[in-house]
Amino acid sequence: MSHLDEFRRQKDDFFKHDLHSPLMPEQRKEFGGLKYYPENTAMRIITKIEEHTEKQPVTMITSTGSVQEYVKYGQFTFEVNGQKVTLQVYQDPDQGSFFLPFVDATAGEETYEAGRYLEIEPEPDGRFLIDFNHAYSPYCEYNENWSCPIPPKENRLTVRIEAGEKKFHE
Repeated sequence: MSHLDEFRRQKDDFFKHDLHSPLMPEQRKEFGGLKYYPENTAMRIITKIEEHTEKQPVTMITSTGSVQEYVKYGQFTFEVNGQKVTLQVYQDPDQGSFFLPFVDATAGEETYEAGRYLEIEPEPDGRFLIDFNHAYSPYCEYNENWSCPIPPKENRLTVRIEAGEKKFHE
């Protein structure tokens, strides 16, 4: 079993059995596992992030109408099927963690219409591993009681990112 397969198995187990699962108890009874794209090695990128010289605060509206504050940390450019695209990376001002919310051309059809997320971490050499195979739907897809940041316009792509988690609700 690959590392990704094991990660997905553990996530499904968490969703099915853990009391902190985003699923409601009635959903957990019926839950048979999340749907995923097959592993896509082309969507596993190790790159340097072009850090912004001015770290501007960004307010993201959430699915419930509240707001969450981030800092626009930097950006990176990569290719998807021969097309160059750029995504912004945000940093939580309190935790220091890095957040990559995005919407791509699969949204609404194959993936959650509001977008998907990645948490990324710097590698020891300062580059970042950005593995879209770990892209996931925010908890508000499973349960409307959750409040989830909506990816900003600058992170809306016209290309398909065929990696990671697929849509939960049909």
